[in-house]
Amino acid sequence: MAGQDAEREAESSDPRAAQGAEPGRPGATYLLGKIIMAPIARVIYRPHVNGRKNVPKKGPVIFASNHLSFIDSIVIPLMAPRRVQFLAKNEYFTGTGFKGWVSRTFFQSIGAVGVERGAGQAAQEALNQGRGILESGSAFAIYPEGTRSRDGRLYRGRTGVAWLALTTGAIVVPVGLIDTDKLQPVGSKIPRIHRVTVSFGEPLDLSSHGPAESGRARRKATDEVMEAIHALTGQELANAYNESPPAHTIERVKRAVLRRERL
Repeated sequence: MAGQDAEREAESSDPRAAQGAEPGRPGATYLLGKIIMAPIARVIYRPHVNGRKNVPKKGPVIFASNHLSFIDSIVIPLMAPRRVQFLAKNEYFTGTGFKGWVSRTFFQSIGAVGVERGAGQAAQEALNQGRGILESGSAFAIYPEGTRSRDGRLYRGRTGVAWLALTTGAIVVPVGLIDTDKLQPVGSKIPRIHRVTVSFGEPLDLSSHGPAESGRARRKATDEVMEAIHALTGQELANAYNESPPAHTIERVKRAVLRRERL
C-alpha cells in the first residue's frame, strides 16, 4: 500500500504530465437526465440536502466527497445545484448492442467521463481528464479516499484532489454523504427506499498551502479537505489508506509482502 501511495503522489506532482485530452462538456443527454431523474429522486427518496448555497455558481469547482456506495456518483450530480462531471471506467461506454447503448446513455446522462483505471500512466491520465474539466470552467467530482469504504469509516485522502486544486486554482467544496450505503449496499444492483443526507460544505481555497509541485503542500491541502468532509459526516476515522479488495491471488501475495516489509 505504501508503495502505491508513493507512486500516486509522485504521479500527481509532475506538472508536465497535465496535458490530457480535453473531455467533452455535459450535453443534452445530461440535461434531460437531470430534468427527469432529479425530481423523481426527490419525490421517492426525499433526501436531506444541505448547503447548496455553498456551491459557487460559476468557475471551476471540485466536489470532494466521501465514498460509501456506487450510487454516490448518481446522488451527487442529481443533488448538486450545477452541472458536475466525474470519471467512470471506460467499460461503461464501450459496450455493444442494446445493453451497451443503455449503459452509455445512462452514464452520459449523469455526467460521467470514461477513463482507463489503474496505476501509473492510467492514474495520471485520469487526473488529466479532471484537470481538463476544471480548466473549461466546469465542476468535477472526486473521491479522495480512492475507492468505496466497505466498513463505513472515513479513510485517509490521496493527494490527487490537492494536485487538481493547486494546479487549476479551483475551489474545493467538501461533500458529506450519509446512508448512501444503506440506499444501495455493496453488491446490490437495485437501490432500496432509504432516506439519505447530502451536505455541501463551505468552499475551501487551498492555495495557501503552496504549489502543486510540493508534496508537503499536497499532503496538507488534502488533510484539510478530509477534515472538512469528516465535519460533515461524523464518520469514524480509519487513519489509513483505503484499498480495493485484491482481484486475485498474486495481488494478495504482493500486499502481504509489502505489509511485512513495513514492519
